[in-house]
Order: sequence, then structure tokens, then C-alpha cells
Amino acid sequence: QVQLVESGGGSVQAGGSLRLSCVASGFTYISYCMAWFRQGLRKEREVVATIDNDATTTYTDAVKGRFAIAKGDAKNTLYLQMDTLEPEDTGMYYCAAKLWSDGSMYNQYDYNFHGQGTQVTVSS
Repeated sequence: QVQLVESGGGSVQAGGSLRLSCVASGFTYISYCMAWFRQGLRKEREVVATIDNDATTTYTDAVKGRFAIAKGDAKNTLYLQMDTLEPEDTGMYYCAAKLWSDGSMYNQYDYNFHGQGTQVTVSS
């Protein structure tokens, strides 16, 4: 059974930092791409950052220069370092894994597995 389990969320003041982690289990193959998505209150889920199996990364404009996505030395871990957090970053953060190259890296519906999420709250 494939599972993605996120951790590291919490409440911080604006300007603070958090590091999210995602541990994947049940994989017998390397995913094509992994990503972090987030969903704010009354907002649609949006992609935050992606990393493919060549370690190529992409970021949504709102987080460029503040967030960094990375895979751990153990291939089943994914991180999101979030610095200079802003109240607009508040939301539930989800990691996701996409097994194949078809579809889009920016569309949550093209990902095969999703975690349950970890809450990030940034106060002003």
C-alpha cells in the first residue's frame, strides 16, 4: 500500500521558517516527479514546487526565492524548506507523487498519490 505522510507544519509569525517533510512508503519504483501543493481557506489547491527524477525544480512565482524543494538522501523522502513566510502562505500543504511523464506536473489530478496534508499557519 502506497502512503505519503507529511510532517513539519505548525504556526509561525511572518518572516519565520518551517521545514516540511514527506515520507513515502510502498513504492517499488522511482516516481517521475514529486511535488508540494497547498490549499488555503476557500481557495483551490495549487502547486507550490516540483522536482523531477533529474532533480530539476520548478516553483510558483509567489514562493520563488523563499522556498526550496529537495529530495532526501533516502529516495523516499521529500522536503520543502520555507523561509520568510508570509500570511498568504497559510494553508494545508500536501505532497504528491507522479509516476509517469504524461500529463502535467502542475495539475494535481495528474498525480498518482497524495498525502493527507500538514497545516501551515503564518500570522502577521
